[in-house]
Amino acid sequence: MPTPSLLAPRLPPWLAHALRAQRGPVPWSAVLRGALAVMPLSVSVLAGHPTAGVPAALGAMLAGINDRPGSRRASIARLGLPALAGSAGLLLGTLIAAAVGGGRSVVVLPLVFGLLGLVSGAVSSTGPVASACGTQALVAVVIGAGMPLPEPGPLRALLFLAGAGWLLLLRLVLPSPGGIGTGPYRLDGEREAVAAVYEAVAALLEAVGGPRARAGRAALSAALDHAQEALSGPRLRRRTGSAAERRLRAQYAVAFPLAEAATALAWAGVPLPGRIVEGPRRLAAAVRTGGPCGPLPAPARTDAALRALDDAVLRAATVFDRSPWSPPGRSDVASSPSGLGRAWSAAGLEYGLRVAVCCATTTVVAQWFHHDHWYWLPATTVFLVKPDLGPLASRVVCRAVGTVAGAGVFGVLGLLAPSPFWLVATVSLCGALLPVATRHFAVQTAVVTVLVLSLVILGGEPAASWGRIVESLSACATVLLVGHLPLPGRRGHTVRAALDTAERAAHRYLGHVLGAPEDHTGRGALRRDAYRSLAAARRAIELSAAELPPVARYSAGSEGVAGAVERLIDTTTACAVQLDRPAAEIPPSHAELLARHLRELDRARMVPSG
Repeated sequence: MPTPSLLAPRLPPWLAHALRAQRGPVPWSAVLRGALAVMPLSVSVLAGHPTAGVPAALGAMLAGINDRPGSRRASIARLGLPALAGSAGLLLGTLIAAAVGGGRSVVVLPLVFGLLGLVSGAVSSTGPVASACGTQALVAVVIGAGMPLPEPGPLRALLFLAGAGWLLLLRLVLPSPGGIGTGPYRLDGEREAVAAVYEAVAALLEAVGGPRARAGRAALSAALDHAQEALSGPRLRRRTGSAAERRLRAQYAVAFPLAEAATALAWAGVPLPGRIVEGPRRLAAAVRTGGPCGPLPAPARTDAALRALDDAVLRAATVFDRSPWSPPGRSDVASSPSGLGRAWSAAGLEYGLRVAVCCATTTVVAQWFHHDHWYWLPATTVFLVKPDLGPLASRVVCRAVGTVAGAGVFGVLGLLAPSPFWLVATVSLCGALLPVATRHFAVQTAVVTVLVLSLVILGGEPAASWGRIVESLSACATVLLVGHLPLPGRRGHTVRAALDTAERAAHRYLGHVLGAPEDHTGRGALRRDAYRSLAAARRAIELSAAELPPVARYSAGSEGVAGAVERLIDTTTACAVQLDRPAAEIPPSHAELLARHLRELDRARMVPSG
């Protein structure tokens, strides 16, 4: 008899994505920062110049959207660079408005915004920080050209930068909960990121031989990338300045052999004794407490992968106990084209062209109707067209629902307490909710809608909840239409580019293992790059496959290529562990598997996509 789950209707991928939200503990430190980010706005209202606080509040709001968990040094680039781009965009927008006579032109503004959209979209395709920079710059240009504030353009740009800088200062200064008492609180993000690597190793070892092994390997790769990002951000000094930081870097470096051995064991698929996971977990606890790792479990050295795991645990314990004073060498590799090359690649230009068409089209429509809030439509479109927020249809549904909900909440609150101080309190509440709201696009949209409507009134414009709904629904229709237009060229460049990058990384890794097995540092860097590229390809495939059928068909066959690349990387890692012994050779079974996976990859690449 069929189970109830089999009888339940299967939701389309785009709708399932719209109903899915990220989970996790409440980031109370980010909530506190969001609430305190209203300080520049509060000061301007108390000083009798509420319009001066609007650009500062916009800068703080956009910085709050980018305020994600991580180390303090990583937040400097994640928050600071988009803030600089937004400030420059705001200044450029005011200059454009002055040049076209008050921001009214059905021809010039759409052309200028379309050109800027092409550049912004192309740059945004190169990475998360670049995406935030491109989006904030373009949104700020539109707001600068359309929002009627009395402050001159340079002052608006400085106020925007001050608001974002205030939130960044809070991020750098305020300690995180649980980070006090276990070492310098300024390193709490780095310490947690390194500890998460050892926890991920333990979780993968525990999952070996079961259905969760593949997900555990992906989680380990993500943890290594997160720790690298946490430790590689900008510093005030060229050299690592404290013993605690040097210790963290050494603890991160010795996790690479551990991760390699765990990946090889997961590839073998033989369940492991329960005591195996205790070593990595004690190492994770030692990272968090700053103390020794304590006694380690009895070794199990029955094959090459287990011997490599045991050796890696012992080396890590030695490093933990000795607290070395010199940081390890760099282990990064240059594996992908430069940022400029990725921006002007086929994938970057495809996304840039869609941003340009969306921005120019909505500007024409908004200018044609000559209403006061014309800038809302293109600014909303710029946010909505971002591909890293989920499938297109899912983004449209979430945006529509969130805008209607946010406008309704703002209308009710406005009837209860219509005063400037209530508006400031509302902005503060929205800032506090934003770190949690970013877990679902519809909730984030609702919170941002309430915040923006509050700033519109503080900026001297009339309340326009209904207008906000109409503009958002118009933007949703425009983006949905342009997203399915048959633009020049072949669709699916993003997925193909990601797969090509992953395949090249896998071949580089294999060539290094076979050609220089004694170079452990280079091998570890290439392994990380291969798994990182594979994860990026899978994200691109998952996103494309969750689109509506006219777009999803362009990713057909991509999963087969990604699976072949993954098997090749996993088998290469198993071979690397086998070659660690003096005068060792790759076992014939491993060599046969490598040849088979290379043939599978060639066949998978020949399968045509939609």
